[in-house]
Amino acid sequence: MIKQIEIVTPPDFINDKDYLYRATAKSLRCNISELKAVIPVRRSIDARSKNPVFRIMVEAFINENPPELNKAIEYRHTTDTKKAIIIGSGPAGLFAALKLLELGIKPIVFERGKDVQERRKDLRNIQQMNIVNPDSNYCFGEGGAGTYSDGKLYTRSTKRGDVKKILNIFVNNGAHSDILIDAHPHIGSNKLPDVIKSMRETILSFGGEVHFNSKMTDLLLDGEKIKGVIINESEEHLADAVILATGHSARDIYYLLEKKKIYLEEKPFAMGVRIEHPQALINEIQYHSKDYNRNLPAASYSLKCDIEGRGIYSFCMCPGGIIIPAATSPGEIVVNGMSLSKRNSPFANSGFVVTVKEEDWKKYSDKKPFGALLLQQEIEQLAFKLGNNTQSAPAQVVTDFVEGKISTSLNKTSYIPGIVSAPLHEALPKFITQNLRDALKIFDRKMRGYYTSEAQILGVESRTSSPVRIPRNEDYMHINISGLFPAGEGAGYAGGIVSAAIDGENAAQAAAKLIMA
Repeated sequence: MIKQIEIVTPPDFINDKDYLYRATAKSLRCNISELKAVIPVRRSIDARSKNPVFRIMVEAFINENPPELNKAIEYRHTTDTKKAIIIGSGPAGLFAALKLLELGIKPIVFERGKDVQERRKDLRNIQQMNIVNPDSNYCFGEGGAGTYSDGKLYTRSTKRGDVKKILNIFVNNGAHSDILIDAHPHIGSNKLPDVIKSMRETILSFGGEVHFNSKMTDLLLDGEKIKGVIINESEEHLADAVILATGHSARDIYYLLEKKKIYLEEKPFAMGVRIEHPQALINEIQYHSKDYNRNLPAASYSLKCDIEGRGIYSFCMCPGGIIIPAATSPGEIVVNGMSLSKRNSPFANSGFVVTVKEEDWKKYSDKKPFGALLLQQEIEQLAFKLGNNTQSAPAQVVTDFVEGKISTSLNKTSYIPGIVSAPLHEALPKFITQNLRDALKIFDRKMRGYYTSEAQILGVESRTSSPVRIPRNEDYMHINISGLFPAGEGAGYAGGIVSAAIDGENAAQAAAKLIMA
């Protein structure tokens, strides 16, 4: 017999397997010896009361053995007979490659950046020397933006594909099995590189190819049909299908597509700042006490409101995290957040953004389909100037921002390149500043203490999603180019690691159908 029940667990017993069995037996009114297995399937924190608890949904196997868990995916060895090209090795690209291996089709992955190990040197350069490599940074390189910017796996895209399968693949490649049960799973930027490397080794071991420092510089077309790609301006590669999984920051790809007369669309996105608090303050607010139980993780939050039809919300919240420089070109500042697996930084940070509408980029109305992108770029370049033309981020104490004052001193920060006091309240567009000011007061009513001089904002958080969409039909193929499959965040159809991975799988399935026809 199998029964599913919820067990309420005090923090002191969260790692006590015997407690879980005893509590399950008590709840089911059975003898503990009858329990062949108690398997957690969902775990979350309930912090609504003064004494937060864990709520664990378990499957109890009473006088019955459990099935094999986390069965490995079966991949097929491939040859050159049937193949597909994948541009980009972020989650959409990697999961597309793995899906093709399942279907017996050879994936050939081209990545403009470096592998995870070599990529670290360029991250160090932007952090410590203000040098931005436009092909190797926090956005470009093996694993994409998610590899070194947190590794959060929470998604609402449950209807698009098999989320559990995606998480299982991560576990099979070295991620902790906790991600299978946590309500908000997280791998950590210190763990993801090894996971990504393992995925690459799987692709190679079954006959796939992965090429680094390999930038797509042109598309080969035969009328309205894809023939292949040009890599590094000289290498010609042919294939019946090309999966385009380049991420939301590959602006050169959008311009290439437009040059080739491949239809694109402008797309609303969101932009604002990154807000940073002491983690101890967020813990106190969320756990209702300064003396919260240390078995509880660093507290997180999710906040949103609507002001006159415009959404303002927290984005990519990083408990116990740090703020990182995510620019992809010299002369711009982009900030993002990340957390290591232990989430033990003394800081909490989150994107704090405002939806951007077509009316906001109307001055670029003659630049379709790049109006939204040009506004995004303008704000990033403004931030660079405010930061003294370095990767030092313009910053302002939250209370000064609301009161319209330049901060005479700034708080400590996790942002390694450093911060510079700047009048963000008057420098950023009014639709951003006014809505952020109003939202801070609303958020403070939801989380008393959120609006405080202990918090500060850093500019700018601008890469929330793509400002351009590459339109496709129900078969995941571009609406007028046969064999071209736009996928993931760069295509405008995903927002995060898991949703991009699912989208990559779906695009690969569609590409395989075309190839096998």
